[in-house]
Amino acid sequence: MKVLVLAGPESSGKSWLAARIQARFGGELVSEYVRYFIEQQARDTCYADIQSIAEGQLAWEDAARARQPGLLILDTHLLSNMLWSHTLFGDCPGWLEQQLLARHYDLHLLLAPEGVDWISDGQRCQPALSERQAFFAASQQWLERHQQPYCVISGKQDSRREQAFASIGLLLSVP
Repeated sequence: MKVLVLAGPESSGKSWLAARIQARFGGELVSEYVRYFIEQQARDTCYADIQSIAEGQLAWEDAARARQPGLLILDTHLLSNMLWSHTLFGDCPGWLEQQLLARHYDLHLLLAPEGVDWISDGQRCQPALSERQAFFAASQQWLERHQQPYCVISGKQDSRREQAFASIGLLLSVP
């Protein structure tokens, strides 16, 4: 089983690209638990919610891992939860990073915010490109600091799809 993670700031095309990756390569796609959580709670999140959100994301990921698909596509993982917790609340439960580092991920596709328009959907809160660039930089710094395999995906949608497909083809040894 190969585990692929889409990472980066909001409105950078992660969910769009994840769906196209699944259509092209198959596998199992795990969505963002936080979106489900916000829809179910119908309120703004608070720091006390971070644990439930992270536990929900891990439960979805672990259930998919247990099914052992050839390719597991994660629309996000705990890195996003950690960075959002710090961004919104100035703190983050320490166990999130421990859990993240305890898991194996074969490749992270780190999506740059440039080249994709920000779209308001009622859950997003970083319309300024500079905010999304800072989130991207924090993601990249974490991946590098922890020697996680990643490649940056940038440009317009067609270019992003081509870059992602090429990287995944190498990961899966598919022409």
